[in-house]
Amino acid sequence: MYETKEMTSGGYRYIPSVFQYSGGVSAMSGHVLQRVQFSKPLPMDRGFEKIREYLISIDRPLQAFCACELRSPAPFTEDEFRRFNEIYAGTLSDWGILKDVSNPVARANVCPDFDKPKEPSFHAFTHTLELPNTGPTFVISGSGEVPEGKGGYQDHIVARNDMSAKGLLEKAEWVLSEMERRLSAFGAGWEDTTAVQVYTVHDIHHLLVRKFAPRGILRNGFVWHHNRPPVLGLEYEMDCRCVLNERILGV
Repeated sequence: MYETKEMTSGGYRYIPSVFQYSGGVSAMSGHVLQRVQFSKPLPMDRGFEKIREYLISIDRPLQAFCACELRSPAPFTEDEFRRFNEIYAGTLSDWGILKDVSNPVARANVCPDFDKPKEPSFHAFTHTLELPNTGPTFVISGSGEVPEGKGGYQDHIVARNDMSAKGLLEKAEWVLSEMERRLSAFGAGWEDTTAVQVYTVHDIHHLLVRKFAPRGILRNGFVWHHNRPPVLGLEYEMDCRCVLNERILGV
């Protein structure tokens, strides 16, 4: 089980992971998570500014920003991904969120095959609210079929270059197990989720009965995005959440 740390100024706990994102976040006592989806993707600079304005308008500190969902035009090479993450992390540092090398913000960054944005953009974000006497709420970061923190991705991808039914099964099994490891850090399981999202362009129908249904993932259905993970070579990604209050913000 992963250990968690506290981001007290933001009102949440997080699973330490890599410098670009955490493994997930959960609201601390006296707080709850709220998810806000933009009516259309906003380029990074405009998205950060819109988020800043929104948090100020509801009297929340910038440190309340705790998770985001990004959309990029195409998968990155590892060097491109590193450079992108350095720019993204720069804003988190300016906002007083990123301290030392521990990034508390959860994230998913995926690449649509259709309706692609022209540049990396915000699809949605999550923030904390002060609200007593509520149940636990959390967001688990997106994970592809590769362990984090191993240096280069290419040498560690599960079933690399294998998009057969068997290969996709191996990829999904690894990602499902990683989701469960992260959920357990917050004392949660699939039965606690309010939404599950899958990102792949490959046929995963054979996984529904074999791997999803026995876990209880299908009780609320799930959202299948025809998207690719953010790094070349990855083919399957998931995230999940328990968020009781979600809204659409017109832009």
